[in-house]
Amino acid sequence: MKKILIIDDSALMRTVLSDIINSDSRFQVVDKAKDGVEGLELLKKNSYDAVVLDINMPRMDGITLLKELHKNKIKAKIMMASTDTKEGAKVTMDALDLGALDFVHKPDRASECRGEDFTKHFIDTLAAVANSRAPMPVRSFSIEEAKESRKVVELVSKSASKITGNRIVAIASSTGGPRALQSVIPKLPKNLKTPVVLVQHMPEGFTASLAERLDSLSEVTVKEAAEGDVLAPGCVYISKGGKHMHIVKSGSKSVIHYVDGPTREGVRPCANFMYESLMDSDYDEICCVVLTGMGADGTEGIKNLKSKKKVHVIGQDESTCTVYGMPKALANAGLVDQVVKLENVAQEIIMNVGVN
Repeated sequence: MKKILIIDDSALMRTVLSDIINSDSRFQVVDKAKDGVEGLELLKKNSYDAVVLDINMPRMDGITLLKELHKNKIKAKIMMASTDTKEGAKVTMDALDLGALDFVHKPDRASECRGEDFTKHFIDTLAAVANSRAPMPVRSFSIEEAKESRKVVELVSKSASKITGNRIVAIASSTGGPRALQSVIPKLPKNLKTPVVLVQHMPEGFTASLAERLDSLSEVTVKEAAEGDVLAPGCVYISKGGKHMHIVKSGSKSVIHYVDGPTREGVRPCANFMYESLMDSDYDEICCVVLTGMGADGTEGIKNLKSKKKVHVIGQDESTCTVYGMPKALANAGLVDQVVKLENVAQEIIMNVGVN
């Protein structure tokens, strides 16, 4: 049974979340704390399989606690409980940068947490975090680091300038994805020959902050994809949370089109839809990249895409995945052409699609 610590300043919320967690036989809440100060003391003395951490708390908030864990060299598998405001989304990005593995949007009212949809999402996310790889030592990803890593990429790019054909890169990621993407997207050169489309499992309100964060670190342009966006080389289009992103033809151009609908693989956006929408595209070859994440999203879509298009599939290797779920499902299905460590994904993308 997995041991869980809850850190939240609301006594009612601590009770509600405890009830949800303890209702699943895989988990047991063994400790609770009302703020980061109490939480830090517990984490100094005990080990837990996962920690559910609030952000806004008196005395010590969630962000400060994450910094203290780093300073004290305490490893903990953290799941944040976040709001869906723009400010809350940016703070959540900070938390993920500081080593939190995933997050849930916690409703403002504790009573709303008892709903079936929230309960399922909460437990699924907790299971992924509890079963994940312990986070690596946390370091802020600086612009200087990004520049240094691009020097290696520039050497790779010289041999990729002769690649021809109309190509596109399509990336899927989930748990651990926001941090993993910081090891991939900032290394892509601004003269990348292709557009990049990307599905990161996140709710509405958070993908814009993710795009802003990656754009600030990158030479390529990174944006939350908008309805009708025309795909252009050297630009990364992140699917908006809460909707399924398709790539469709509009005359001679490829554009973004969003579709409302139920979840697939338990998520929305779902990478399977993105991959399948490329079946009828004008692209000669699709470079599919599947990064860390729980579940199997991407496998069925890539399998269907391969039936109609030339596809090159890159899967992140197990040792660098936070959760070896999506890449594992892809490998088990025999669909992977390359298994690559996270730090080498960008150069393999460049070698596959080329630069101008």
